[in-house]
Amino acid sequence: MSRITRILAGGLVAAAVAGFCTVVLDEPAPAAAERAGRPIVIGHRGASGLRPEHTLAAYRMAIAQGADYIEPDLVMTKDRRLVARHDNWLADSTDVEEHPEFADRKRTKTVDGVTRTDWFTEDFTLAELRTLRAEERIPGLRPGNTVFNGLEPIPTLEEVLDLARKHGVGVYPETKHPSYFDSLGLSMEEPLVAALHKYGFDSRRDKVFIQSFETSNLRDLRKLTKVRLIQLIDGSGAPYDLVRKGDRRTYADLVKPAGLKWISSYADGIGPATGWIVPVDSSGRLGKPTTLVRDAHRHGLAVHTWTVRNENEFLPADFRQGNAAAPGYRAATGDVGGWLSKLYRLGVDGVFCDDPSAGVGARTAVFGS
Repeated sequence: MSRITRILAGGLVAAAVAGFCTVVLDEPAPAAAERAGRPIVIGHRGASGLRPEHTLAAYRMAIAQGADYIEPDLVMTKDRRLVARHDNWLADSTDVEEHPEFADRKRTKTVDGVTRTDWFTEDFTLAELRTLRAEERIPGLRPGNTVFNGLEPIPTLEEVLDLARKHGVGVYPETKHPSYFDSLGLSMEEPLVAALHKYGFDSRRDKVFIQSFETSNLRDLRKLTKVRLIQLIDGSGAPYDLVRKGDRRTYADLVKPAGLKWISSYADGIGPATGWIVPVDSSGRLGKPTTLVRDAHRHGLAVHTWTVRNENEFLPADFRQGNAAAPGYRAATGDVGGWLSKLYRLGVDGVFCDDPSAGVGARTAVFGS
């Protein structure tokens, strides 16, 4: 079957305006990352470097670029539906502020210990949310993505699963703020497992990982499903569920051998920020790699690190390119391939990429086609 089987650019010519490549998808095929010994490439919120995050257009782009898995962050609606948003607040990634009919939904809430005033998914039904349109969350660094503002609705988990099944890729859902949603009587675990089961994702052999920055919901999920679970490790702080319970352990404790041993009792891997693998100094330059990858492997844990982005703003100083005084330097593309190649050679089992094509290209350079 020809690579160019159909064009999926959200049905819009805006892609050409933005100077992006045409999005094309093959028919269903095994995910490339299922090949033995090759790290997986996870389309972080889809191909969020090229399309507004958590839209079907972003997920399609990630699939076209060769991502092995697509990642929907999940939050809950008022009527108990799981939808793909980075967080449960809406103003920074949708046009909710342009909808006068929802002006009275603006609230001040405390989510995971942080107070903010915004519109929140749990105050909307799915039908109401579907009247909103997605927007680029960081327009200052990704101005090209803004041409797609207002074109895509918020996708449901089922739509993402359907897309993944249709094209033979894996899914990598993240439960966002699970303790917070539990406190509202909107448990995430049961509807997530039910949806995965409906689409045939229900065993360790299936191309699915469930991830969370919290620990309690992963331990609950372990009782509900056989799919693989990943404990996310933030660069600082502590899992919010542990904080709520007065447990003094932090993420720094979880990357120690005792913490990894505990994680291995309920999860199949860890998702650490790249700084736990290669620390950076105050100038942003890389230091000596840690033993985390080796230590995790000794406990039978896979290591999927995050997040590799193309822009200088997000890269270690060692891989930034261009004149720092030049306009647009922060948003300019650096040597993302070099950074990815370093991570691959350090033995990671997967990488979250905003531009999956970079992850696939670097993997080919390191491991061959």
